[in-house]
Amino acid sequence: MFETAEQVYEHLLSRAPENKMEPRMQPMRDVMALLGDPQDSAPVIHLTGTNGKTTTARIIEQVLIAHGLRTGRYTSPHLSHVTERITLDGQPVEDETFVRIYNEIAPLIDIIDAQLEEAGEQKLTYFETVTALGFAIFADAPVDVMVLEVGLGGITDATNVADAQVSVVTPIAVDHADLLGDTPGVIAVEKAGIIKEDGYLISAAQEPEAAQVLLDAAREKQVNFRFENVEFGVTHRSVAVGGQQVSIQGIAAEYNGLFLPLHGAHQVQNLAVAIAGLEAFLGAGEQPLDQDVLQDGLAQVTSPGRLELLRTNPSLVIDAAHNPQGIEATATTLRETFNFSALGLVVGVLDDKDALGILTALFDHFGDEIEHLAITKSNSPRAIEPEQLTEIALDAGWDEDQLFTTQSVVDAMAWAVRGVRDIDARVQEAGRSLTAGTGGAGVLVTGSITLVGQVRELLGAETESPDASVEVAEHDDFSTFFDDDKEEDDES
Repeated sequence: MFETAEQVYEHLLSRAPENKMEPRMQPMRDVMALLGDPQDSAPVIHLTGTNGKTTTARIIEQVLIAHGLRTGRYTSPHLSHVTERITLDGQPVEDETFVRIYNEIAPLIDIIDAQLEEAGEQKLTYFETVTALGFAIFADAPVDVMVLEVGLGGITDATNVADAQVSVVTPIAVDHADLLGDTPGVIAVEKAGIIKEDGYLISAAQEPEAAQVLLDAAREKQVNFRFENVEFGVTHRSVAVGGQQVSIQGIAAEYNGLFLPLHGAHQVQNLAVAIAGLEAFLGAGEQPLDQDVLQDGLAQVTSPGRLELLRTNPSLVIDAAHNPQGIEATATTLRETFNFSALGLVVGVLDDKDALGILTALFDHFGDEIEHLAITKSNSPRAIEPEQLTEIALDAGWDEDQLFTTQSVVDAMAWAVRGVRDIDARVQEAGRSLTAGTGGAGVLVTGSITLVGQVRELLGAETESPDASVEVAEHDDFSTFFDDDKEEDDES
């Protein structure tokens, strides 16, 4: 019997890791049968895609809550704590429930593990086990609707034991090429695996070959389908304080004058996809959403680790972009929303990601403008060693004089903060701007979800308080690097 969530998490980590998912479904079907098929205990909205899944799921969740429905959301990976993956009514499942339900299902997990090992197969993986736990927690609650994000692909993803009423596909790009394929079309075949007969498909705008794959799958399975920029989409957006003012053409109605408390054109695209998914789920695509209820839900939307402002003076922004397409969206939004006059980067990348593509995209956008790129690594065992990542940065076009290499995330941040403050002072003294920006000095931490999560934890962001205490042994004075204006930070 486990007594704490930390003990359960350590046990889960002893299994095959998240990036070693098994291309199989029968073990999940078997464990679901032993658990009483909890995946069938509530209707499902199922999301796949390459970028934007988690934010889209969070938007859907909050609007469903505003409609008075009890929700269970399953997303991955987590930023700080494993319980973030399994939320009830928008909040991470309580540790007590997490431990209680795992202790209840553990004997059944052991039965499946024994059967697999006897057959010469790998026992349930980390992701399969957490997915089973999520379904059991949702059934125990119970919830009115499950919002599920795939872990990888779709066809053989552990979440695909559920039959979705609505399948949502966010933009598809090349990621995990070794497992999913090296073109959007090939990857789309995997993603289309979540589309279920008699369901509803909502898709973001896609590359033509990926769109065709999804269209063919929808027709084969005889589902209703709607594509962004064909039947629904963004009709207007403008930058506003703390977010964006937007209008969306849904599949059942147009929604004008909505406020989205997130930054970037890509987040408005996520909103459009979420609204279409909600219309499909709540009214079969024929009934409009109540705009007041919709806005009430949007007012509660957050997206931790996605262009999140943690500190000011200098501004510290974190963004969990972990592929070149994500970096493109980050760079565009950074200029549009923050418009920094001096910028430093802190970058770490995991070994199964396109590190060269990430660092090349960063160089293309910022290489001629900034002096400070700190190369570091998160505490993930999959993190690329800083020395190796530095060599990749040089191959991407960065100059050795721009780079600082360190094993310490804190040292990387301290170096970048000091650097941009010095640059900003020189810029102001000279009366010029390196980036033609007006937003002062800023530091962007990006490249890895695990790095972003670690920085949030270092700065106390898990408390979601802008003036949370900082406890960093290596730098007792680390908090003095930032001179937060609390009113400004709250407004942002």
